[in-house]
Amino acid sequence: MKQIITATFIAAMAVSPLAAQEAEEPSVSEGFSLMEEGAKQLLRGLMNDMEPVLDDMGEAMTQLGAEMGPAFTKLLSQIDDMRNYDAPEILPNGDIIMRRRDDAPIYDPDPETGEVDL
Repeated sequence: MKQIITATFIAAMAVSPLAAQEAEEPSVSEGFSLMEEGAKQLLRGLMNDMEPVLDDMGEAMTQLGAEMGPAFTKLLSQIDDMRNYDAPEILPNGDIIMRRRDDAPIYDPDPETGEVDL
């Protein structure tokens, strides 16, 4: 009788850790969700660290646009259509030349309004 009780007790003890390990072992989907959550936390941390730098960059770009806007508008008013020009060339002294194509229509703006008849 002691042998039967001892064997039953040993069998019960051997089986119980196996059941506990199966219940605690994470599944593949849980592993992916943990990796996804870790990636989200990493990106949130990076965004929090980069936010002041991005704000400063936005202010600098706004200032650059305010300073360069009039000059860029003036340049675009002197160019009728970009398709009428060859690719820009950079000379050895650093000058940039945009040559007008030979087959481009004649550019003759109205001297009073500055508009071009197309």
